[in-house]
This record gives sequence, C-alpha cells and structure tokens, in this order.
Amino acid sequence: MNPPAYIKFPALLICDAQTAGLNVAALTLLDRLVVAVHRGGAGPITIVCAGEVPALKRTKALSIPVTVVKEMPSVTTTTLVATTSLHVQTADVKRLLQQGGRLLTKDGNPLPIGLISSLTQHLDAAFDSLPGLKAEGVACSITDAASAKSAERALWASLTSSADGLVDKYFNRPCGRPLSKLLIHTPITPNMVSVTSIVTGIIAALFFAQGDSRSIIIGAILFQLSAIIDCVDGDIARSVFKESPLGKWLDLAGDQVVHVSVFACIAIGLIRTEQTAFGTWLGISAVAGAILSFVVIVRGMRFPPEDRNQTLQKLIDSATNRDFSVLVFFLACFQALEWFLWMTAIGSHVFWLIALALQPSAKKLQTVPR
Repeated sequence: MNPPAYIKFPALLICDAQTAGLNVAALTLLDRLVVAVHRGGAGPITIVCAGEVPALKRTKALSIPVTVVKEMPSVTTTTLVATTSLHVQTADVKRLLQQGGRLLTKDGNPLPIGLISSLTQHLDAAFDSLPGLKAEGVACSITDAASAKSAERALWASLTSSADGLVDKYFNRPCGRPLSKLLIHTPITPNMVSVTSIVTGIIAALFFAQGDSRSIIIGAILFQLSAIIDCVDGDIARSVFKESPLGKWLDLAGDQVVHVSVFACIAIGLIRTEQTAFGTWLGISAVAGAILSFVVIVRGMRFPPEDRNQTLQKLIDSATNRDFSVLVFFLACFQALEWFLWMTAIGSHVFWLIALALQPSAKKLQTVPR
C-alpha cells in the first residue's frame, strides 16, 4: 500500500493504562503521540481511553483538536492506529502515512503503530498483517518507566543540527544539555533562550572593544558561553515541540548580530590599543563580509530544498555553526586577535562569493515562509 502524500488519514490512539501517562522529556507518551501524529499529517484524532486521560500539555498549547471516547470504535476506512506503548517522531509518522504498513524500530522490531484499512480482527493480528517500515528517527516500544527513560536518553542524543561542527558536537551541546533538561520543566521558551544568547554575545563584544588583555579574555569566555546557550534553544524547541518560524529566524539573525558585533568590537579594541595599523579597514571588511554572507544565506534558504546542492547546504551550515568561538578564545589567550580579524576580513568575502555562485537562478526563488 502506497497512498498518495496528499491523502489525510484519521488517527485512532489507544491508551495503554500502564504507559500513556509515563513521561519522556517532560511530556506524557500520549501527549507526544498526539503531537507527532498531528504534525505527521493525520487527523482527525480520536483517543480511546477508558479511564482518566493523561496530561496533554502540548496538545492543548498547540490547540490540536482531539476526541476522547471510552470504547474502541469500529475501523472501516484506512486509519492510522497506534497504542501509547511507544515513542515515535513526526518524520517517521509522515513516512508511515505516505508509504503505509507498520512501523519498525531500526533493529526491525515491530511497533504498535500502523496504517490499517479495516479492523475486523484482534489489533495485534491486524498489525502483524502489515508490511514493515523501518524508522529513521527515535522509535521504540515503551513498557515501563525504565524503557521510558531509555527513550528519553535516545531522544536527547538525537537532538543535533546539520550546522553542528566538532565544537558543538563534543563541547557546546554536552555543556548546554543539563540546562536544556532543566528548562523543559519551566515556562522558559526557546525564544527567551535565544535572546539570552544574543545578549550574552553582545556583552562579550563590548569586552572585546576594551582592547586590554583581561577584557579580551572575559569577552572570549562570554562569547563561548553565548555559543553554549545558543545550542540550548534548539534542544528545548525540538524536545518539547516548541519549534516556530519566529524561533528559526531569531536564531539565525541573532547569530549574525552577535558575529557582526564581535567582529566590529575586536577591531575597535585593536584600534584603541594600537595593536594594528589596519584595524579600521579590517573591521569594515569583516563586518561587510558578515552582512553580505547573511544576505546570501537568506537568499539560498529561499530556494526549494530540491534545488539546493549539497555543497551549498554545507556552506550554509558552516556559516551558521559556532566552532570559531574556540579559535577566538585561543587567539585571545595569546593576544593575537588581529590574526582572526584578517581571516574574517578575507574569508567572509570568499564565502559569500562562492555561496552566491552555487545558488540557482533567481527564477526558482520561492516565498520565504512566515
């Protein structure tokens, strides 16, 4: 069975009394399943729950309509059926709706979720009759609190970005992860974290502008802290379904504000302490290159994904990662930030020229999503 992607199937979610209320990263399994199924493209959503319905915090916050019934209704049309004894992510639900069958773990173990055309037999038998589709994301059976904790660990481990460099992967994210795990239990939003990262980066830039060795070291430490906090907002957004177009652009634009501020203030600091005769021109070139790079990146993101070649995407990712914060810290320790300014003043222009050359023609531009 391979249904067209535009067909929207109803969803039937069956509460398992032992698992529906278990928590994975601050949300109940039922809540996670409702949001994943809704974002995957299924609806309307019916929840079968004989007892009290577990907390649906994100379902309510996102205003996802659900119908709760006490008894299992008949299934006479193709329906996405799932029990709450599993953890599954949106992308795999979407693939299941498009390709049909029953979802399997990456190891090939069957999961209690599938696209069933009719239910005239026991649910397990109906699932067993479906072809398997291996999950690509975090998908696993949940039977008790221990397996829920295991699923949570797998979820956190999966929260990475294509823009992550080595420093993000092995330092920034691990350092920020405890904060992420704490903040998902609070009202603090990813956008609040993004603003905190931006403010921290701007404060770091002001220290760079002082030019003396002590201020430069403090600025480098704060700049690294800004990079760590910058990883936290994405962790929170993806772990508890708080992604938003505003958050995406706030994160992207905020990074550029911080970078431009740091480049400009490093130049100011070098000029004030007379460490270079080229500070003014290096600063102007670095800032101009950063701004032009941002414009080219935004232009590149407006092309449909199928029109972006891999080299261009890797360039965009390299421009949005935070690895160079370690280089800034290292050079700051040796009072050699002029080298960094030279690299930025030249490298940023090389970057935007290559990125622009790799982009398709303007005829393929699509409207930027709001």
